[in-house]
Amino acid sequence: MTEHRTSAPERERAPDPARSAGTAPPETRSVAELSALLRTGQLRSTELVARCRARIAAVDHRLNAVLALDDTAEEQARRSDARHAAGRPLGPLDGIPVLLKDTIGTAGLATTAGSRLLGHVPPPQDAELVARLRRAGAVVLGKTNLSEWANFRSTSGSEGWSAVGGQTRNPHAPDRSPWGSSAGSAAAVAAGMAPLAFGTETDGSLVCPAGACGVAAIKPEPGALPLDGIVPVSTVQDAVGPMAARLADAVTGLAALGGLGPAAAAAPRPAPLRGLRLGRWRVRRMAAEAEAVLDRAEERLVAEGAAVVPVPVDMPVEMLVEGLRALYAEFRPSIEAYLATRPGAPRTLEDLIAGNRADPAETALFGQDLFEQTARVTDEEREAAPEQRRRARGLARHLLDEALREHGVDALFAATNGPAWPIDHSAGDPRVKTSCTPAALAGYPNVSVPVGFSGGLPIGMSVFGPATTARLLPVALAVESCCGDRRWPVQGPTGQE
Repeated sequence: MTEHRTSAPERERAPDPARSAGTAPPETRSVAELSALLRTGQLRSTELVARCRARIAAVDHRLNAVLALDDTAEEQARRSDARHAAGRPLGPLDGIPVLLKDTIGTAGLATTAGSRLLGHVPPPQDAELVARLRRAGAVVLGKTNLSEWANFRSTSGSEGWSAVGGQTRNPHAPDRSPWGSSAGSAAAVAAGMAPLAFGTETDGSLVCPAGACGVAAIKPEPGALPLDGIVPVSTVQDAVGPMAARLADAVTGLAALGGLGPAAAAAPRPAPLRGLRLGRWRVRRMAAEAEAVLDRAEERLVAEGAAVVPVPVDMPVEMLVEGLRALYAEFRPSIEAYLATRPGAPRTLEDLIAGNRADPAETALFGQDLFEQTARVTDEEREAAPEQRRRARGLARHLLDEALREHGVDALFAATNGPAWPIDHSAGDPRVKTSCTPAALAGYPNVSVPVGFSGGLPIGMSVFGPATTARLLPVALAVESCCGDRRWPVQGPTGQE
């Protein structure tokens, strides 16, 4: 398998299939619709892959979401077409093109975490997640850009920027941030480059870019999908999950890969809105524009029969401090265990630090203070990390469990994000509020769905609280069915494609 990078001139010459056909390209249809078309022979996977690649070529020079394309995608699609022609499809993902965040290992194809230090020798084997995708018949279309090292290199890093891929941009306003770290995956599905993508999250890296780009994302509980072969921040707190234009598509992806557990006989369906009880958390210092969008979403929920009650979620300082200390202590063993699986890669955290110092392209915009700080963590501090993690997780779970019990609600919801900020590498990213941390520290699932716009910029709603994804998804699907305000974005700075 070889890597193929599409140059900007090649992209600009390629036709936009949506424009030439006068209709939305098929990659904007749901995964269920595409799967049905493939089963009945009305669409071939090779056609779908070609149109996804043409879409990437037409618009990605403005967004910079796709880092590398897989030269074997057409052959993967031909094999899928043969299975469909023989009446032996492998499931709902057979023939569906999928993009992967470039922390997710693909044999023979670049897996860089956005760093030039990992760009020389690809992984020798697929991550287990990718192996499951291949067994399900999905077509690995390529890799997406990200915040370098999943935004764990520096406290002043720019979301959506990496030394390998440059700056990913928001499809709804290319001068605005896509958030991160799964920026490329969110931007790509928002712009119709693929019907499904996968990203990773430690604390917000799935739900935040989904909210800012106007798509759905599922951050399942850690362990729901395997992390083997994925560049980590913390093998304890990290999770991998799907992103799609619609939550139902993300659910299909999760369920097809076993992410809902062996007890889930089928993908969940929306819960009835009438009789549903939801708790609204107004995050302190959340952007007023986001709360205004959620006010309108709340009105629609109530009009459809749901009950909404205010629920405060006051995060204990001890929970935040213990969680951060554990995270810093977990990084070195997590990343060094991963590096040991990569031939030709640096072997230690000190090697990464030295490599960054020697490469001006890596430190052109910001430094590596997080790498340096975690390198100073002592053996004694690492020994204390499991107990710190246990306390932080216990406090977070108690916080969410008690909020559900005391207020008698099925789930909590809050704004995922405020409007995306202007990209300004000289000033850096602003400090912004989000609602992702309680679920991240608890190891509970979190789902973000698009619910509206502020000044043309998407606002997402996070739905969380229950301990398992299987319990949470019916509620989140019901919320999206009532509140989802969906627009396909423009990609040009003038509003024209």
